[in-house]
Amino acid sequence: MKMLFKTLGQDERGATAVEYGLICSLIVIAMVAGLNNFSDTTINMWNQLANNVMENS
Repeated sequence: MKMLFKTLGQDERGATAVEYGLICSLIVIAMVAGLNNFSDTTINMWNQLANNVMENS
């Protein structure tokens, strides 16, 4: 039993998977933030276009 705990304590494969998971989650958070900013800009652009069409018609 002692040997099992020693072996599990020295195994670093799980730590690598956690690191990759954290990196992936940070990338996803950055993508969501960028998409949110992009969507706000796009919505404003279409609203301005609609207002211009309504004024000129």
